[in-house]
Amino acid sequence: MTSSSPALPSSKTRDSAIYLDNAATSWPKPPEVALAMTHFIEEIGANPGRSGHRLSIEAARVMFAAREAIAELFGENDPLRVIFGLNVTDGINLALHGLLKPGDHVITSSMEHNSVMRPLNDLSEQGVDFTQAVCNSEGVLDLSSIETALRSNTRVIVINHASNVCGTIQPIAEIGQLARRHNLIFLVDAAQTAGVIPIDMQHDHIDLLAFTGHKSLYGPMGVGGLIVSERVDPVNMHPSRQGGTGSRSEREVQPDFFPDRFECGTPNAVGVAGLLAAMQWINEQGMNKIRMHEERLCAELLQGLLCIPGVKVYGPQNAEKQTGVVSFNIQGIEASTVGLRLDDEFGILCRVGLHCAPSAHRTLGTFPKGNVRFGIGAFNTIEDIHQALQAVSQLAKEVS
Repeated sequence: MTSSSPALPSSKTRDSAIYLDNAATSWPKPPEVALAMTHFIEEIGANPGRSGHRLSIEAARVMFAAREAIAELFGENDPLRVIFGLNVTDGINLALHGLLKPGDHVITSSMEHNSVMRPLNDLSEQGVDFTQAVCNSEGVLDLSSIETALRSNTRVIVINHASNVCGTIQPIAEIGQLARRHNLIFLVDAAQTAGVIPIDMQHDHIDLLAFTGHKSLYGPMGVGGLIVSERVDPVNMHPSRQGGTGSRSEREVQPDFFPDRFECGTPNAVGVAGLLAAMQWINEQGMNKIRMHEERLCAELLQGLLCIPGVKVYGPQNAEKQTGVVSFNIQGIEASTVGLRLDDEFGILCRVGLHCAPSAHRTLGTFPKGNVRFGIGAFNTIEDIHQALQAVSQLAKEVS
């Protein structure tokens, strides 16, 4: 990290807790994020795209600058094809509900989050069928399982780039090539990778990329969305909501062009301002530098956990093949108890349970009780990892 962005910039994190829940929400945020949001509230404050005065124009400029930054980060040529919404779940719902019709078939994996599985199960009641390609016990998807699942009515492949449960990174470029060969739409859930693992929609043959701002993009909660490639015609994708856009106000039907077809009502411009600042921070740090830092900490954590008797680690157990998400259980102690004691006795904040991904836990063999998840972020330090390992080791010794 640079001297202007130390590993733990606030004494609040060092003195009160070790935050290892970055897979849920990254924290702390770069200081620039709060500054940008405060600046927007205090100096701009107007509704973008609704008025012709200077503050409204400035708000619209912030929105467009964020679209440009997102498009550039993910290899999309047209910034207007960046659709802002609440989060990655919002983007996935827009894609699946907007594209699929009764009689369509979808292929997904057995490692998906409920942000994919719940919309698919809802759509199945409306005549859309889906198949889960089975991953191995490390959460890795074999491309042959997708080939086997193909049908004449298959329309979409939807895969998470990396598991929120065990960090397994899927080969999206190869899956994208497969989808393109069969003329299928490829939707990627980038919740765990956007901002820390390079993604190029052109190179990876991604047609729809759902992203969220509050994880590895280091932005605020409540802003994310969907990037739609040129292969997807907006006319063929139904909007999830309709309403005022500030454009074509003389018409009482939703516009048919980007981004207005899919965005309506007053946007979370304050959150977008924060997200823009976060992406600028990522560019200044360098995504590869952030990834190398997290990878080094992940390798140290994995090595340490694998040496503790009674601890079972899930996933690839290889920092190069996973994100900074590491999940484990301590034999003889419920995951919920481990999480509570880590917080109460050691000041270590993590997440336990099923992580909104029961299908993934079935694949890993941890359903229905789940496991303990550590999520490493850019602001964690090697000292954080060593203290976490000491805590887990102490708990494991109690039942050995």
